[in-house]
Amino acid sequence: MSRAEPARAPGARPFALLGSELATLFRRRRTIAMLGALALVPILIAIAVRVTSAGSSGRGPAFLSDITQNGLFVGFTALTVSIPLFLPLTIGVVAGDTIAGEASLGTLRYLLVAPAGRLRLLGVKYLGAAVFAIAASAVIVVVGIGIGALLFPIGPVTLLSGDTIGAGDFALRALLMIGYVSMSLLGFAAIGTFISTLTTVPVGAMAATVVLAAASQIMDALPQLSAVHPWLFTHDWFAFGDLLRNPISWDSYAQNAVLQLGYIVVFGSLAIGRFTTTDVLS
Repeated sequence: MSRAEPARAPGARPFALLGSELATLFRRRRTIAMLGALALVPILIAIAVRVTSAGSSGRGPAFLSDITQNGLFVGFTALTVSIPLFLPLTIGVVAGDTIAGEASLGTLRYLLVAPAGRLRLLGVKYLGAAVFAIAASAVIVVVGIGIGALLFPIGPVTLLSGDTIGAGDFALRALLMIGYVSMSLLGFAAIGTFISTLTTVPVGAMAATVVLAAASQIMDALPQLSAVHPWLFTHDWFAFGDLLRNPISWDSYAQNAVLQLGYIVVFGSLAIGRFTTTDVLS
């Protein structure tokens, strides 16, 4: 008779819970619908420029006038359009649902009965929202490049500094841009995760998270509040244009990274304090 297999320790599969969370998140119809809606942004922009003269009017979002000369700029334009509203809306939905969604379904207590631990569960939920932020940014850029190549001529890219780069350098900068925008949303995701620990109503957590993003952008637009602008989590959201210069200006990248890390630490600590002291098993 063979010896019985020893029971696995709770920490023997450290990524099992994260894998399960990601699989559940990206199988949801809501998640698929949100990614599909984000993919429509570059498609609609490309079609609008193709059938009208919007790209030659000199008005509109950044890079719009460059689309007709090079379809690769569709992804950049769509990213600029999506940052103020569409990306915060989708990230707010995912982050606001992290803990409140489980609580509203009654599954949170069962997750905590399993050998997962509150800190681990909270970390996994936040990482799920962070991965969604990366996926959302990537979808916009990749679909934008694809539809731009389909509807417009493509070729060497002229940067904001006037230099011209080839396809390889452009691909690297597109990846850096996805990374920058994803990083910009990490502090926002931490805020949403914290808010999600405050309620058992996911819709309320989602709405509050999205409203905070709108409020931060409004404050950032008021010159009377210039003293607080550098501390707002939305302040450097549009600074990814520095990646389209030669040489690349890394100052905004580093500044934004420090800012987002600060928000992650502060609101992550608040979320831990709230979640680890709240009775969710009664």
